[in-house]
Amino acid sequence: MKGNTGFEKALEIIRRDSKNRPIVGCCTGNNIGPTGPTGPAGPATISIGTTTTGAPGTNASVTNVGTAENLILNFVIPAGATGATGASGATGATGATGATGATGPTGATGATGITGPTGPTGNTGASGPTGDTGPTGLTGETGPTGPTGDTGPTGPIGETGPTGETGPTGPIGETGPTGPTGETGPTGPIGETGPTGPTGETGPTGPTGPTGPTGPTGETGPTGP
Repeated sequence: MKGNTGFEKALEIIRRDSKNRPIVGCCTGNNIGPTGPTGPAGPATISIGTTTTGAPGTNASVTNVGTAENLILNFVIPAGATGATGASGATGATGATGATGATGPTGATGATGITGPTGPTGNTGASGPTGDTGPTGLTGETGPTGPTGDTGPTGPIGETGPTGETGPTGPIGETGPTGPTGETGPTGPIGETGPTGPTGETGPTGPTGPTGPTGPTGETGPTGP
C-alpha cells in the first residue's frame, strides 16, 4: 500500500486523532506556555477491513466499521484516470515459415462448356501404300439354323421286311375318362318267382275309420205261414 495517496491520508487522520491537542499560541523563542492536559487515549488496535476501488474522479474515503478502541477501517480509493496510449513498439522479426499444410480435397468438376462450331473439312490426303495381309481372324460363332425346307415327295414303298421280335410290354397307361352312358338295353325276361319270405311282425292297429253312411232299407220279406 506504500505510495497510495488515499491510504496515506487515512493514516494521517489516525495520527492526528491520536496525538495530543495542539498548543494554542506563538511558538517562537523561549516563550512556551504551560503543558496542556493529556488528550484521550488512542485506539488499542487498528486493522484494515476492505479496500474498494471507487470511480475515477471521486474522493477517497475511510470508514471505521469497528469501535473507538479497536478500529476496523474500510477504504474506498478512486481509480486513476486511464493513461495515454503508449507508442507502438517496433515490429518484431518475421517468424519462420510454417510447414506446408496438407493438400485440400479436389474441387468439383466444372460444367462442360458449349461445343464449338465444326471446322471445315480438310483436303483428302494421298492414299498410302497397301499394307501386308493380316493373319486370318478367329472363326466366328456358328450362325442360327436356317428355316426347314419343304418336304420332298414320298418315295416308293419298299418290300415288307421280316417281322421282328415282340418287344416287352410297355407300362400300363393311366385310366382314361369314363365314356358316356350307353342307351338302355331291352328289358330282359321275367325270372321265376322266388320263395315266399317269412311273415313279418304284425304292425300296430291303425285308428278306427269314421262310420260310413247308413245303407238303404231292404225290401220287406214275404209273410210267413
